[in-house]
Amino acid sequence: MDLYIMNCELLATCSALGYLEGGTYHKEPDCLESVKDLIRYLRHEDETRDVRQQLGAAQILQSDLLPILTQHRQDKALFDAVIRLMVNLTQPALLCFGSVPKDPSVRHHFLQVLTYLQTYKEAFASEKAFGVLSETLYELLQLGWEDRQEEDNLLIERILLLVRNILHVPANLEQEKRIDDDASVHDRLLWAIHLSGMDDLLLFLSSSSAEQQWSLHVLEIVSLMFRDQNPEQLAGVGQGRLAQERSTDVAELEVLRQREMAEKRARALQRGNRHSRFGGSYIVQGLKSIGERDVVFHKGLHNLQNYSSDLGKQPRRVPKRRQAAQELSIYRRSVLNVRLFLRDFCSEFLENCYNPLMSAVKDHLLRERAQQHDETYYMWAMAFFMAFNRAAAFRPGFVSETLSVRTFHFVEQNLTNYYEMMLTDRKEAASWARRMHLALKAYQELLATVNEMDACPDETVRESSRIIKNNIFYMMEYRELFLALFRKFDERYHPRSFLRDLVETTHLFLKMLERFCRSRGNLIVQNKRKKRKKKKKVQDQDVAFSHSPGELEAMWPALAEQLLLCAQDPELSVDPIVPFDAASEVPVEEQRVEAMVRIQDCLTAGQASQALALLRSAREVWPEGNVFGPPVISPGEEMQLLKQILSAPLPRQQESVEGDAEEEEEEEEEEELQVVQVSEKEFNFLDYLKRFASSTIVRAYALLLRSYRQNNAHTNHCIAKMLHRLAHDLGMEALLFQLSLFCLFNQLLSDPAAAAYKELVTFAKYILGKFFALAAVNQKAFVELLFWKNTTVVREMTQGYGSLDSGSSSNRAPVWSPEEEAQLQELYLAHKDVEGQDVVETILAHLKAVPRTRKQVIHHLVRMGLADSVKDFQRKGTQIVLWTEDQELELQRLFEEFQDSDDVLGDIMKNITAKRSRARVVDKLLALGLVSERRQLYKKRRKKLAPSCMQNGEESQRDSWQEDPEEEEEHLLEGQSEDEEREEGLPAGQAQGSSSLSAENISQSLRQEGLSAPLLWLQSSLIRAANDREEDGCSQAIPLVPLTEENEDAMENEQFQHLLRKLGIRPPSSGQETFWRIPAKLSSTQLRRVATSLSHRENKEEEGPEPNPGVPGEQSPSEEHRAEAQEATGEEKWRSAPKKRQLLDSDEDEDDDGRRQAAVSGTPRIHRKKRFQIEDEDEDD
Repeated sequence: MDLYIMNCELLATCSALGYLEGGTYHKEPDCLESVKDLIRYLRHEDETRDVRQQLGAAQILQSDLLPILTQHRQDKALFDAVIRLMVNLTQPALLCFGSVPKDPSVRHHFLQVLTYLQTYKEAFASEKAFGVLSETLYELLQLGWEDRQEEDNLLIERILLLVRNILHVPANLEQEKRIDDDASVHDRLLWAIHLSGMDDLLLFLSSSSAEQQWSLHVLEIVSLMFRDQNPEQLAGVGQGRLAQERSTDVAELEVLRQREMAEKRARALQRGNRHSRFGGSYIVQGLKSIGERDVVFHKGLHNLQNYSSDLGKQPRRVPKRRQAAQELSIYRRSVLNVRLFLRDFCSEFLENCYNPLMSAVKDHLLRERAQQHDETYYMWAMAFFMAFNRAAAFRPGFVSETLSVRTFHFVEQNLTNYYEMMLTDRKEAASWARRMHLALKAYQELLATVNEMDACPDETVRESSRIIKNNIFYMMEYRELFLALFRKFDERYHPRSFLRDLVETTHLFLKMLERFCRSRGNLIVQNKRKKRKKKKKVQDQDVAFSHSPGELEAMWPALAEQLLLCAQDPELSVDPIVPFDAASEVPVEEQRVEAMVRIQDCLTAGQASQALALLRSAREVWPEGNVFGPPVISPGEEMQLLKQILSAPLPRQQESVEGDAEEEEEEEEEEELQVVQVSEKEFNFLDYLKRFASSTIVRAYALLLRSYRQNNAHTNHCIAKMLHRLAHDLGMEALLFQLSLFCLFNQLLSDPAAAAYKELVTFAKYILGKFFALAAVNQKAFVELLFWKNTTVVREMTQGYGSLDSGSSSNRAPVWSPEEEAQLQELYLAHKDVEGQDVVETILAHLKAVPRTRKQVIHHLVRMGLADSVKDFQRKGTQIVLWTEDQELELQRLFEEFQDSDDVLGDIMKNITAKRSRARVVDKLLALGLVSERRQLYKKRRKKLAPSCMQNGEESQRDSWQEDPEEEEEHLLEGQSEDEEREEGLPAGQAQGSSSLSAENISQSLRQEGLSAPLLWLQSSLIRAANDREEDGCSQAIPLVPLTEENEDAMENEQFQHLLRKLGIRPPSSGQETFWRIPAKLSSTQLRRVATSLSHRENKEEEGPEPNPGVPGEQSPSEEHRAEAQEATGEEKWRSAPKKRQLLDSDEDEDDDGRRQAAVSGTPRIHRKKRFQIEDEDEDD
């Protein structure tokens, strides 16, 4: 940005500052006001930081502000304003923009501001500027607290911030192009700090107890001073070259020399004795090209080893979001005099300042008096200075403040927090990963310091080390930390240095843990595991509630009188009865159900006042959903609600019985609550090492092994040691049988400098030897090379495939054999339609060969296609849902709207707002008096009959409305409790005989009441069921579907229902069925005997019904059923009236004369199963 495009007001303000003539700066009279104007302009700059860029382009700081700072220090007001302006101008670009912009245009402005900051840093690299700052800071620190003003404290803070801002500016490596041992801009800045005495002031601020408020500023400045330094290298400065360093340098030079010699030999082999313009072409047999032919190679044979199918191809571009993280921390070796100064500073800092400063910083962090993420400076200082102390002259007393179990816990908590935030905050994942790396370095140095304490000659130091190790090895969190870090390692966010530090820290931890276990013999550690607390679900059937619906109906009038008196009592208090226990471990939802059960118990016990008080208390505790009624409710609505609660089949908790063999229920009937259970156990090092036998962890080690040439010797040793532990100590060599690892081994063995990696080469040969030995036995091992493997696959590779199925230690479910599948299918088909029993329980009772669980049986039924879903076998409970006033009005409106439609209930269910079951809607319609009986809500279907010939010869069609049997099954009617048979204890014949005897009397009574037609319909239904069972050979429950209005009325008659129970016909189950059913347990013989018992008195008293006089040529449904029943039982009698039915499906047609002749001659007639379409006569016009 040029000066000529600078803002006019900004240019005038800069011109009013003054001018530099020779070495003297002459300030203008309005210099102070101009500086304040510049501060004001910076406060109102836009998002591109235009004012900051214009001032940087004009070099105001270099040409005006620094001369004013150095030459006009005596003007206190001007000096303070210049310091304020410098702090604003030099603040980091990240603070100005918030983060690194992604927009290219805004990013350009960000880089421009960063460039100006780098010029500011170079301008400050002078002794004169830091000398003025040091003198001013020294004078301010000489003042006591009673003499120091607020302005003085502000000036101290601004000077520290200015030094922090200057040191924070990153180096421009491309522009400087400095090598090691050369003075960079940062080195010159550090040397200026040293010459000015600023370092001594920093040491004073760190050690003084009266200046602890500046501890975080000082720690930040110190961390920026040493950000490019390596603590181990810094500790060895000035002591001459150690023998270890010399041997390391010699080894590196030897590796480079061997590689260079190998390249020379390769180039010499490539050059022939004479030049050949035609090198020839070759066919590579066994290597296919794009087609079916072999590859044709058009170069010399010496280039064949470098052949690849990827030659000439465009490399695949990796998206930015999937690229590997870049290394941000770069270590360089500064010039010698700077390193000597930094070494002395570290020594003095450790001796006098480390413990008090770290204590003050830790106090600020715990009391939350620090800014966000300031703990990262604390962890950096811990890692750097503890490493320097360990490498220089190890003195545990210098770092005693951070050498405790509390520090381990603090670092572990922050490391875990950073790890979790990296997974949740994806936008800032890279920043969280860098903080995570700092915490890992601090943890590594803590372990290294504790490990160094074991070699200390002082007994007290060794005892302290033993106590610390005993605590960290005892806690499970410290042992699980490395496993979690390896499993969640992401190359996109974590650089290669993080993986290197993680591998080295894990190696150190395992070495310390193994040594500690060997010295102790047995180690007791803490174990935490999530225990599945299985809580039995409440069952659908009532456990302790045994009142029948009839008893409840008889009980209600007396309760209604008591409730009416209690409702009118204004002194009824709800305080003594509390339906909710806040300290209970029972969930709130279950307590609400228990409160409703308590209300029901009070009603059944005759305690009406307590039931009403408990209802009102529960309404205050659980007002949501109006489960216990709305807040404003009338006494009549309360009475109706209590009546619903009294008659509702509420779920009740079954009391557990000690020693019950069925405590472990199936997963579908259990509610699993995970509870952390803490216990102690004896530690086994090999069992802990097995946790690292994972493909994810091995893959991370293989990733670091790829850069074995750039790794130092210690890192390669850590990799080889861990892989050797997995392969040799655990016997899982097959875990490393992976093609990418073998390619890496091939590269390692063919490396010219392989002699420098003896440990890796030896390990590679060991793994390859194991693989070829296994491949000689298992030919599938070559295919297994393509995949990463877990411990299960490793065991199958080595011990044989399928060995886990027969192993006793395996948790895998046993395989179903073909015989077991056939038995399962047979059992399921035989018991799936049997009412009153659980088909899965029945199957489990018959499967005795191999023990199975309910879950295994259900899943295998679905897998075989016998069931559609696992949900088909789940049990559902019932609940009470109260109706609000608005919902009742809506239901009434919908009924009035659709009462003339064909499907009243279906239309209401489609349009109702609050979704409820069909049974609840039907009950509410009956309670509101909108319908008088349930059949009014059945879906009706208009059918057209075939033309029938009348006496006048005309063909007519008529419409008949009747209930659809298929639609009736969808209506959920009220469930009725099933009565047990009185003849249960008698033999089969006696029970059936007594049932027939009593049934005959009941049937005679029903005939006297005019129910002869329903009895004939029941008799014919029993006969048809007996015939079906004889023909099909299988038994299943058959529903009795009444198709006429007369039969429906009979099915709701209490005496007729009593007859059905006497005959053994089962009523519909509660909430799931609609029709009575002929049980599957009744055989065809028993059904015929029962049907015959219904016709004894009829044959004696009646000789034959008269034909219907109303319509010639037709007979009533009762006559039809009577004829069919007599025909099936062998008591056929010819009737003159033809039957009113239309034959739909028949094998042959018989005329009336044929039937009449068969009846006269006594020839037995063959019964054929036919389908009929029955019409009602009651709806004729």
